[in-house]
Amino acid sequence: MTVIYVDTLFLLNAVVDYLLLLCAARLAGEPLHRIRFGIGAVLGGLYAVALFLPGLMFLSHPLCRVASAAGMLLVAYGGSRRLLRQGIIFLALACAFGGGVVAISLMGGQGLTLGNRGVLYSPMDIKIVFLSAAVCYGVLSLVFRRVGRHTVQSGELLSLELALRGRQVKLMALVDTGNTLTDPASGRPVIVADGDSLKELFPRENRPVGEDLSDPASGLARLGRGDWKGRFRLLPYRCIGVECGLLLGVRVDQVRLNGVELGPYVVAMSPTPVSDGGGYRALVGALDGKDGVA
Repeated sequence: MTVIYVDTLFLLNAVVDYLLLLCAARLAGEPLHRIRFGIGAVLGGLYAVALFLPGLMFLSHPLCRVASAAGMLLVAYGGSRRLLRQGIIFLALACAFGGGVVAISLMGGQGLTLGNRGVLYSPMDIKIVFLSAAVCYGVLSLVFRRVGRHTVQSGELLSLELALRGRQVKLMALVDTGNTLTDPASGRPVIVADGDSLKELFPRENRPVGEDLSDPASGLARLGRGDWKGRFRLLPYRCIGVECGLLLGVRVDQVRLNGVELGPYVVAMSPTPVSDGGGYRALVGALDGKDGVA
C-alpha cells in the first residue's frame, strides 16, 4: 500500500506547474507575471490533492482535467494576445516532462512517478525532488528554446529605425497582427515600443521618464511644451482587464522598417517591456501594408 503525503503531493505538483508555466512564457517571449504563475501553480497543486480526496474521483475524468488545465492557463496567461501560442507551448512542455517521468519509471528509477491518477508523486526526499524539477526545467528550456523563439529568418522579427529631429534609435520589432492600436487623430496604425528604449530620441529636458509613462496625462502636460507642443499625444487603448487605458505617444519624423522608409509615424511608449526574453523591443502591426507587414 502506497502512502501519499498531501504536503509533498501539493508542493511537488505546484512547483512543477510553476516551472512549466514560467518556461512556456519565456519561450513565447511573453512578460513574466510571476505572481499569476504562482496562483496558477497553486491551483494545479490543489487539483492534484483533490484527486485523492474521498468522493472526488470524478475529477480524474478527461473533461475535468481539460477544464483544470484551461483554468490554470487562463489564470497565468489571461489577457495575453498570444494566449493560444502560450497554451500550446505549455502543453508541449508538459507532455515532454511527462514523457521523461515515464521513461525514468520504465528504467526502474525511484524518482518522480505519474501514479495511477496522472499526477506527480515521489517517495524521495522533497529537496532532491525540487532539485530534479529545477534540472528538468533547465533541460526543457534548452530543448524547446528554438520552438518558442521569434527569428529574423521566419519573418517575425524586423529591424526598426526611428528618427526624431536628427536623433536615431535602432530596435528589433516583432510583427504582431494583434496590435490594432491606431492614432485617433489620423486613424493610422501605431507602433508600440518600450518607453525606456526610446530615451536616446529626446534631449534630456524633453526625455520621458517612468512617471511620465505610468501617468501619461501628467507626462503630456510636462513634455508637450514650447517647440515640442504637438509632438506628444495621448493614445487610448483597450485590452482584457483594461476598459480605457492611456499610453503616451510621440510622432517621429521617420520610420524605417527592414530598410524601407515609411515616413512619419506615431510611436506609443509602453511603461513596461513589450517582451521578456523575446529579443525584441517593439511591436508593429499593419503599417500601411508595406514590406509585407499586415
